[in-house]
Amino acid sequence: MLDDSLKSQLAAYLEKLQQPIRLHASLDDGDPSRELERLLLDIAALSDKVAYERTDDSDRRPSFAIVREGTDVDVRFAGIPLGHEFTSLVLALLWVGGHPPKVEADVIEQVRAIEGEYRFETYMSLSCQSCPDTVQALNLMSVLNPNIHHVAIDGALFQDEVESREIMSVPTIYLNGEPFDAGRLTVEQVLAKLDTGSVARAAESLAKKDTFDVLVIGGGPAGAAAAIYAARKGIRTGVVAERFGGQVLDTMAIENFVSVSYTEGPKLAAALEQHVREYEVDVMNLQRASRLVPATQPGGVITVELENGASLNSKSVILSTGARWRQMGVPGEEQYRNKGVAYCPHCDGPLYKGKRVAVIGGGNSGVEAAIDLAGIVARVTLIEFDTKLRADEVLQRKLRSLPNVEIVLNGQSTEVLGDGSKVTGLVLKDRASGVARTVELEGIFVQIGLLPNTEWLKGCVALSPRGEIVIDDRGATDVPGVFAAGDATTVPYKQIVIAMGAGSTAALSAFDHLIRTSAPAEASTAAAA
Repeated sequence: MLDDSLKSQLAAYLEKLQQPIRLHASLDDGDPSRELERLLLDIAALSDKVAYERTDDSDRRPSFAIVREGTDVDVRFAGIPLGHEFTSLVLALLWVGGHPPKVEADVIEQVRAIEGEYRFETYMSLSCQSCPDTVQALNLMSVLNPNIHHVAIDGALFQDEVESREIMSVPTIYLNGEPFDAGRLTVEQVLAKLDTGSVARAAESLAKKDTFDVLVIGGGPAGAAAAIYAARKGIRTGVVAERFGGQVLDTMAIENFVSVSYTEGPKLAAALEQHVREYEVDVMNLQRASRLVPATQPGGVITVELENGASLNSKSVILSTGARWRQMGVPGEEQYRNKGVAYCPHCDGPLYKGKRVAVIGGGNSGVEAAIDLAGIVARVTLIEFDTKLRADEVLQRKLRSLPNVEIVLNGQSTEVLGDGSKVTGLVLKDRASGVARTVELEGIFVQIGLLPNTEWLKGCVALSPRGEIVIDDRGATDVPGVFAAGDATTVPYKQIVIAMGAGSTAALSAFDHLIRTSAPAEASTAAAA
């Protein structure tokens, strides 16, 4: 099941087990069960601290539990956790086996203090790069607290459950049989939903922080680079991030990051955060800025207000809030979001096996999505607003070679149709003739570009007609002491490597600003003495 290289790597990890564990399998006579059993036998053969037995104690088959001997500690997977979930499997083996997780001590204590009975179910797909964070967060909580239980379910293998619960996107999380949330979650985010007082405590803690020299808003490539360059100058640096990694977390394959021939978004995001934390940077995760208050005098303090009610002060600010997927903006889109309207073909594509879908957008992202989906779904209708596709020619040739793809040019989506619970179709108008028609389908994947996360800055810093932060060649905005970098700005090309360079430029410019604004005050103090 596992090749020799993977076995060697896994054996090295299993040496870290501190307590014996057992793999309890629930199987049937199908091929997936046989495949799972081979995987579990391979794992058990790699360590004398791992034992395998078939218990058939679950109605979901194939599934298995990783159980710590002599305890109630366990983690369960319904499916075969390979692909993006292989890391989740390795971490589950280590955590159940007593290897300590890399989590802040106060977070661990907060998880252990949760009272009540919590049974989580996460529906995921093996091609989803967002799912492992959620799976790992809930697995970890189930290891730390015996009142919490979790099973990660491969939606592709348990289609009957996906259909009956009308799950149209992953990850989708249920708690005690009821919908809990959807999308990427961290331990801290789950805690915030379970422990309602945690938000107020976090706000109180943030409000007590001293004034920063540089405060970076955003934790994507631009924000990470800015934080590193600022911290290396030896000045007090902070980062406020809604989710560290930003858009990179939602990126599948990265093949144009100079010197790295191939990597994946979540892996790069983890590396960015690890690099930032090697310096004395105060990382404030899961926080969203809501208002920027400029300094009242040159060299004064700038205030950033957060949605939780806290305020942070800094002598300079770097805005690197990034961008998000642009929506169609038509009736029915919001109503059927995650009920047939999706934005990540890698995550949600497997849920549409054998169904009809549309892809909105003829750029590289849209054409790549259509190519990937064509191998899963029954039919793909790609809809481009312009009179021609804008994707690279090599992608267009591949797309046109696929027999189950229809390309619609000069098409305008005007309404998403549904039956109240899921998408049933899309109203499409020919922009040349004005004639409208209804395309019957079950899924719509929107791939029409990005929208900068700058709404909260309106009236504070200069924005372009597209909502981008206007900057000069030094990354400076029109507000003294406020700089910006990355996809939220007027920089012409939205690329990871460009964002990193822009973040570095903004940090160096902020440092130069601090030197220039502090020099007069220091000179005045010296003269008075």
